[in-house]
Amino acid sequence: MISRKNKIAGLLLGFMSVFVLGACAEDNADAGGEVANGKRTVVVGGLYDITGATGDVGTPYAEGEQAYFKYLKSKGGIEGLNIELNGKDYAYAIPEAQKIYQALRDKEKVSAVLGWGTGDTEALRQQVANDELPFFSASYSESLKDIGESPYNFLAAASYSDQGRSVLKWIKDNHKGADPTVALLYNDTAFGRSPIEDIKAYAAEIGIEIVDEQVVDVQATEAQSQLLNMKKKNPDYAIIQETWGATATILRDAKTLGIETQFIGLNWASGEGVIAIVGDEVAEGYIGILSHALPYEDLPGIAEVKEYLDTEGKTLEDIDQKFIQGWTTAKILASGIEEAAKNHPDGDLTGEEIRTGLESIKDLDLGGLGAPVSFSAESHMGTDQTRLGIVKDGKWEPLTDYFSYND
Repeated sequence: MISRKNKIAGLLLGFMSVFVLGACAEDNADAGGEVANGKRTVVVGGLYDITGATGDVGTPYAEGEQAYFKYLKSKGGIEGLNIELNGKDYAYAIPEAQKIYQALRDKEKVSAVLGWGTGDTEALRQQVANDELPFFSASYSESLKDIGESPYNFLAAASYSDQGRSVLKWIKDNHKGADPTVALLYNDTAFGRSPIEDIKAYAAEIGIEIVDEQVVDVQATEAQSQLLNMKKKNPDYAIIQETWGATATILRDAKTLGIETQFIGLNWASGEGVIAIVGDEVAEGYIGILSHALPYEDLPGIAEVKEYLDTEGKTLEDIDQKFIQGWTTAKILASGIEEAAKNHPDGDLTGEEIRTGLESIKDLDLGGLGAPVSFSAESHMGTDQTRLGIVKDGKWEPLTDYFSYND
């Protein structure tokens, strides 16, 4: 078992590997639609946050996306197709995301895009619709479920709002004693704010009181003032919408201040990185959304991940849940491309045809890497199912199976 210190170092080294992988893809890619080796070429664009505010989780996620396409190519790819992934780091800056997207569209002639953040995904969705390019973001913003407003956006996991609703349902079903009270901790970005109003509305619907809200910067290294304010309301639970760094800051400062509130993170506030930063003792008992598999879970879908890692001289201990999350998203998009290729055996594969291929996916079995996803012409939400995990003895353990607040 590698040390947590080494895992953090591995994430930093991952910055370099993502750039190298992206460069290799750019060097080897044919323009979208061209024929190479007797096969049609499909180019997929990538928008990554490696060096920006959410690079802590963005780096392993991007590595997972890149790794899946490399694995797919090593297995012979999709019959009749060359699939290439061209990605760049936009450092969580919306103007840079727009610039890179336009270059991917105009120069690289991409047929689909793997995106990242909420703010940039929402800013791009009208362009994506006009350009007819299917777009899988790492943002699970509720607004992207509106197929009228976002006809080319697809969600690979439960939305942040659906995750928050599921957390509230779990609290309602499992809390002992008087009616539970809840606080909300989030950052002042489109990502941070995304589920807040929906969480408050669902809490009112099921009789849970939201007693406090605190804004904690996504790169915060101190949160004692916000936590002292929250402590005055003494909530039973606090839902966190952050990434690893700010989540670790919250947990560490809460421990320092003797706060006994049960903290529960949505998916980007969960994963191995939180434990690596704060240590086993502080992380013990922390609960979070586990939208995707942990590398050490005994699941059918882990086998192909292990097979890929073996070829790279690595093991499952070298990756984390966010790598699995990126891998799974790329796998879902590739499944849609495969369906499109079957339906359109000749000529260029257009974004519109890939969208139709994705819309034919029903209960896609991901081997436990994530909840099965389904799309249709009426819905691109993928799933509303998620699950919870808890930290025990320095390790995440599933607390529930996949479930929906609608169950």
